[in-house]
Amino acid sequence: MLEQIQINPVIAAVCNEEELALALDSDCRVVFLLMGDVLDIGELTRRVHASGKLCVIHLDLIEGLSSKEIAVDAIQKATGAEGIISTRGALIKRAKQLGLAAVQRGFMLDSRSLNSFEQQIAQSKPDFVEILPGLLPKVISSLKDRIAAPIIAGGFIHEKEDVISALQAGALAVSASSPKIWSV
Repeated sequence: MLEQIQINPVIAAVCNEEELALALDSDCRVVFLLMGDVLDIGELTRRVHASGKLCVIHLDLIEGLSSKEIAVDAIQKATGAEGIISTRGALIKRAKQLGLAAVQRGFMLDSRSLNSFEQQIAQSKPDFVEILPGLLPKVISSLKDRIAAPIIAGGFIHEKEDVISALQAGALAVSASSPKIWSV
């Protein structure tokens, strides 16, 4: 996954069928699935793979999926996705045990949430961290100095300048749900 992100640092984050169709036709090499349920996630993943892209599933947003570690096993077996996203450290640890790319998502509300997220990362040791909102260059820069995992900036990325700002601050990539960003 790291190689694909280095080739194109814009990740398509899709929340509905229309966005998925646009993402599959985009230049993005990685798709974050922020949609689906236990019945259709396998088919959604197959569509992503059929377009030649890597698929990373946000487990916390899949309807009907529990927050227990077995959910990671189920997703791996049912989908063949390359990785998962979660705010839950236990799911991140399980993904790593199974050889999946693990993206830990954190919401930066204030300095306490930043410090708490840093502690969570130290425990779960994700392959990537995704911070939201992504329009926080100072937070990206600070976090980059404090953790080893590459940073993905997400949330409120709507303009080319937002992408450039996040990357210049030290993010490896950005995840965006805005289709106009996918071709930047």
